[in-house]
Amino acid sequence: MSLKAGIVGLPNVGKSTLFNAITKSTVIAENYPFATIDPNSGIVPVVDKRFDDLVNIFNPKKQVKATFEFTDIAGLVKGASRGEGLGNQFLGNIRNVDAIIHVVRCFDNSDIIHVDGSVDPIRDVETIKLELILSDVELLNKRLQKVIKKAQMSLDRDSVAEKNLIDKLLKKLNNGEWLGSDFLSDKEEIKLAASFNLLTLKPVIYVGNIKEDNYACPMDDKNFCKLVEYAKKDNALAIPISAKVEEDLSRLGEEDKKEYLEMIGASSSGLDELAKAAYDILGLKTFFTVGADEVRAWTFIDGMKAPACAGIIHSDFEKGFIKAEVYNYSDIMEHQSELELRQIGRIQTVGKDYTVRDGDIMFIRFNV
Repeated sequence: MSLKAGIVGLPNVGKSTLFNAITKSTVIAENYPFATIDPNSGIVPVVDKRFDDLVNIFNPKKQVKATFEFTDIAGLVKGASRGEGLGNQFLGNIRNVDAIIHVVRCFDNSDIIHVDGSVDPIRDVETIKLELILSDVELLNKRLQKVIKKAQMSLDRDSVAEKNLIDKLLKKLNNGEWLGSDFLSDKEEIKLAASFNLLTLKPVIYVGNIKEDNYACPMDDKNFCKLVEYAKKDNALAIPISAKVEEDLSRLGEEDKKEYLEMIGASSSGLDELAKAAYDILGLKTFFTVGADEVRAWTFIDGMKAPACAGIIHSDFEKGFIKAEVYNYSDIMEHQSELELRQIGRIQTVGKDYTVRDGDIMFIRFNV
C-alpha cells in the first residue's frame, strides 16, 4: 500500500520546485506558466527513523522502505474547468490519488510572475477549489444521465441509490461548497462515492510556499498566517515549506542536511513534516518485517486486523492466515535482540482478531 498524493496549484507557485525536492528529480521549473506540460510522477521512500534503527540492528542484505507516489500536474488557472489553460486536461491524473497537496504561494518576489498580478493566498486557494468543484460537478452530471431513467422507474435498486447520492453531492457542490473527506458518514454511501473518484471528497493539505528567510519561523510570514487561519476553517492542515530550501536540501547527504537545518535555525525539514501530515490525515500507520535477508516497512490503515495486514504482504498470507508472532519497535529498541525478547516473553502469538499497532514487527504464519 503506497500513499498517492497529487500536487495542485496555480502556475508559478513552486509546485515543480517542490516536486524536484520530493523526488530529487529534474522536472522543468521555469518562470512562466505551464512549464510542466506533461504530468510527472515520482515514487519516493518514506523517511522513518524506526526503519533506520531496525536496519542497524538486523544488518539485512536488502532494505525496502515504505513509499509515497507524487503526481505533479500542470498549473490550473481560473476557467480550467471550461478549458482555459492546460490544467483541466490533467485533472484525471489525480482522481485516483489518496490526498491532494495544494501548493499556495505565500512569498513575495517581483521577479517571479503571478498569473493574477499579486500574491493573495486565500484568493488563490479559492480559485483552485472552485475549478475542482466544477470538475466534479461535470463528472457527476454525466454519471447522473446514465442512471436517471432506471432510477426514476425504480427498476434498479442500485441506480436509485446512486441517483440519490449524486443528488446529495450535487446539492452542495452546486452551491460552490467543497465536500470534504468527512462529508459522508454512511458506509454504503462512502463505498459508492469512492467509485466516483471525486476530487472534492479527498483530504487536502495546504502547503504554504514561504520565503527562504522565514523557513525557521514560518509564522513571521503574514501570507502563511492567513493560510493557516483559512485551513482551520476548512478543517484542513497547512504546512510551511520553502520549496527552494527543500530543493537545496535534497541535494545534500544526511549529515550536511542536518548541519544546513541547524545553520538556518530549523529543527526539521518541511518535507518530513509534510510526510507526517499526509500519513496522519489518511490514518496511515507502519508495520515492519525484519530479518537477516530483509527489513521492510509496510503501510496500513489504522484499525486493520492481522490477516488484512498480512494480505498487504501477499494475498496468500491473508487467505491462509493462521497466526502471527508480534512485538513492537519499542521492545526491540529496549532489548536489541529477538532472542532476549523471546526469553522474557515479549513476543506475542496473535490470531485473526489482533488489531495491528503502529510500529509492530510481524512474522506471519500461514497455510494455503
